[in-house]
Amino acid sequence: MSDSKLFQASHAGAIELKNRVVMAPLTRNRARAEDDAPTELQAEYYGQRAGAGLIITEASQISPQGKGYAWTPGIYSTSQVDGWKKVTSAVHAKGGKIVLQLWHVGRISHPVLQPDGVDPVAPSAIAAQSKTFDGEQFVDTPTPRALEVSEIPGIVEDYRKAAANALDAGFDGVEVHAANGYLIDQFLRDGSNKREDAYGGSVENRSRFLKEVMDAVVSVWGGARVGIRLSPFSNANDIADSDPQQTFSHVIRLLNEYDLAYLHLVEGQTGGPRDIPEGGDLAALYGLFNGVRMGNNGYERASAIDAIESGRLDLVAFGRPFISNPDLVDRLRADAPLNQLDPETLYGGNEKGYIDYPSLDEATIAAE
Repeated sequence: MSDSKLFQASHAGAIELKNRVVMAPLTRNRARAEDDAPTELQAEYYGQRAGAGLIITEASQISPQGKGYAWTPGIYSTSQVDGWKKVTSAVHAKGGKIVLQLWHVGRISHPVLQPDGVDPVAPSAIAAQSKTFDGEQFVDTPTPRALEVSEIPGIVEDYRKAAANALDAGFDGVEVHAANGYLIDQFLRDGSNKREDAYGGSVENRSRFLKEVMDAVVSVWGGARVGIRLSPFSNANDIADSDPQQTFSHVIRLLNEYDLAYLHLVEGQTGGPRDIPEGGDLAALYGLFNGVRMGNNGYERASAIDAIESGRLDLVAFGRPFISNPDLVDRLRADAPLNQLDPETLYGGNEKGYIDYPSLDEATIAAE
């Protein structure tokens, strides 16, 4: 079905797309070590994948405090903005569209990654049973420090500044990372948010931080160029909620106020099984959203075509297949074989396993 709607033009809010195949955000840990800035290597990597209808960048910290892993890029300094300009120019030169994912990890960090070696912050002083990479080894994430109410406006302002920096860097929009157990998700879930002030308790209060972030980001871009990623039923990074269906039903209704570019849902466990827990209803969550619906997690050609043709989704995000197949859209359209992924080169390193995967044409020539 090379004529499937999956390969036809569409849109995400005000962003016009040449097809409905999205490159999902993929952490690769290859930013320049001294300043967490993208380099020509990232420009080549993303430029190779500009055949996607939309590229969502790897998660990028909004501030030094927002960093949780070694060698991940930021969007708060001049050198980082300059680095991202090379990326957006490379993608646009090949007719692609690209948005930046805004990230604050919250408690999924470690003092060695934080300014002045301080403790990571979170809604509540509850440690995640998780690990992070400090540049030398995987280490346990410690008990974070609970944020003071007076500190929260400063983090919201960091989101606004980061959104403005993304605009300066030439992106087509931004995606707010509110999934996978990071800071916004930590506020949303009652397992990680035990606050007794205006940011804790009821689902309305637990959603307050998200609302303030969305207000700030949309003030820069307008809703039609802002997307959001949620993972309602994922337990990534030891995140949990007593009633995720209720929590995320409220969240999605709240998001409708912004006329967003799209809603991006991780279906099931992040990078794992697609099973939905008892009481969960993914279709009902999608049905609450008044806009473009993007699904992610384990999609292959047939399942992506079915999701689009049936009208269940408007866009499908592919993750790991885009790592090893820079021309994934062409391969999907032709129903061609995919390159195998090298798991040893996923995180950190250089061009190996990053920009050296062959395109379909290159693979054909090599085989002749």
